[in-house]
Amino acid sequence: MLLFWPTPNLPDLTWVQVPFMWTARSSHRVLLDVQKFFQISDNHAGLLQTVFIGCLLLSAPVFGYLGDRHSRKATLSFGILLWSGAGLSSSFISPQYSWLFFLSRGVVGTGTASYSTIAPTILGDLFVKDQRTRVLAIFYIFIPVGSGLGYVLGSAVKELTGNWRWALRIMPCLEAVALVLLIVLVPDPPRGAAEKQGELAMGGLRSSWSEDVRYLGRNWSFVWSTLGVTALAFVTGALGFWAPKFLFEARVVHGLQLPCFRQPCNSEDSLIFGALTVVTGIIGVVLGAEASRRYKKVNSRAEPLICASSLLAAAPCLYLALILAPTTLLASYVFLALGELFLSCNWAVVADILLSVVVPRCRGTAEALQITVGHILGDAGSPYLTGLISSALRARRPDSYLQRFLSLQQSFLCCVFAIVLGAGCFLMVALHLERDQAQAQQPGTGTPDGKHVDCKDGESQSLLSGTRASTENP
Repeated sequence: MLLFWPTPNLPDLTWVQVPFMWTARSSHRVLLDVQKFFQISDNHAGLLQTVFIGCLLLSAPVFGYLGDRHSRKATLSFGILLWSGAGLSSSFISPQYSWLFFLSRGVVGTGTASYSTIAPTILGDLFVKDQRTRVLAIFYIFIPVGSGLGYVLGSAVKELTGNWRWALRIMPCLEAVALVLLIVLVPDPPRGAAEKQGELAMGGLRSSWSEDVRYLGRNWSFVWSTLGVTALAFVTGALGFWAPKFLFEARVVHGLQLPCFRQPCNSEDSLIFGALTVVTGIIGVVLGAEASRRYKKVNSRAEPLICASSLLAAAPCLYLALILAPTTLLASYVFLALGELFLSCNWAVVADILLSVVVPRCRGTAEALQITVGHILGDAGSPYLTGLISSALRARRPDSYLQRFLSLQQSFLCCVFAIVLGAGCFLMVALHLERDQAQAQQPGTGTPDGKHVDCKDGESQSLLSGTRASTENP
C-alpha cells in the first residue's frame, strides 16, 4: 500500500487525520442520544459545536506561533494527548453534570487546534508545485474519511454495545497508534526546505508575530481566501452537526421511521450520512485537486476559479436537497450527496492557495489565522444559529413532528446564502493571486526565485525520503 504514497512520511500524518476528524465529530454522531441523556434542546445542543470551535480558535494562534518557532512534532504530540484524554473522559460524565460535557468539548477543540494549524505546514516544507497539490489531496481526503468513519463506526459501536458512550471510548486506541507513528516516523523539516531556502536563505530572518499578522493583512489573496474558507466552514459545520437529525426527521415525516422517545435512538441516518461523506469527500477532494493541477497549466488563476465554481454548483444542490426532502426523500439524498461532493472539491485547493501566497516563515501563523477567522465566523456559530432559528420557528407553530421538521429545514436555508458569498470571495482571490504568488517567491521575503527551486533535486529527494536531518534552531 505504501508504494503508492509520494513519501513514507505522508501516511503517518494522514493516519492522524482520521482520529482528528473522528474526535472533532464525536458528539455529532450520537447527537440525539446526547440530547436525550443530558436533556438538551436544539439551541443548546448547537452550543456543543460552538464551545468546541471557540476553544479551537482561541488556541490556534498560540499553536501557530509555536509552530513557526519551535518543534512542530512536540507541539503536535501535546495536542494529540490533550484531545484524546478529553474525548475519553467525556464518556464518563453523569447527566447532572452536563456543563462538564460542554467543557470537555472545549478541551478537545484546544487539542485539535495544534494539528489543524501545524500539519499542513510540514507538508508545505516537504513538497512543491504539482507534487504538493497531489500530497495535499491525499492529506485532505482524510477529512471526509475521518468524519464519515466517525458517523459510521460510531453508530456501529453504539449498536453493538447499546450505549452511546462507547462511541467516544474506542478512539484513544487509534490516537495512541497515531502518536507513536508521529514521534517515530514523521520528520520536522526546516521551514522553507522544499523551496530550497531552509536555514541557508532564512538565516537570521525572524519576524515578530505582529509583523507576520501585518504582512498577512496586506496579502489580499490570503484575506479573501480566508473569507471563502469561512463561508465553507459555516456550511460544513451546520451540515455536519444537524444533517443526521434532519435526515432522521425526514424519514419520520415519510413514515419510514418512528420518532425517538428513549435511548438509544436509531442511528441509520448517521450511517447514511457518514457513507455519503466518505464517498463524496474522497471523490470531491481528488476531483478538485486534479482539476486544479491540470487547469493551472493553462490558467494561473485556476485554483480560486475552481473553488468559486464548485461552490456555485453546491448552492443549488443543497437548496434542492432541503426543498425536496418533504416530498421525495431519494432526490433529497441525491442532491445532498452532490452538494457535499462540490463542497469537498475545495479542501486541498484552498490549502494549496495559502501555501503558494504566504512565505514559509509565517505559514503556521497564516494557518492559525485562517482557522481562527474561519471558525469564529463560520462553524463556531452556524450549528447554534441553525438550532436557534429552528427553535424560534418552532415556537410560532403547532407542536407537531412535521412542523419541527419544517423548522429545521427552513433554518438550513441560510447555508445556501453563505455558499454564494464564499464563491464571491474566491472570485476576488483570482484578482490578486498572481501578484501575491510573485511576492511570496521574491528572495527578500524568505522564498527563493523559481529557478533556484528546480535545482538540487537530489537534495530534495533526500529530504522527502526522511533521510536528511530535520533539526533547526527556533
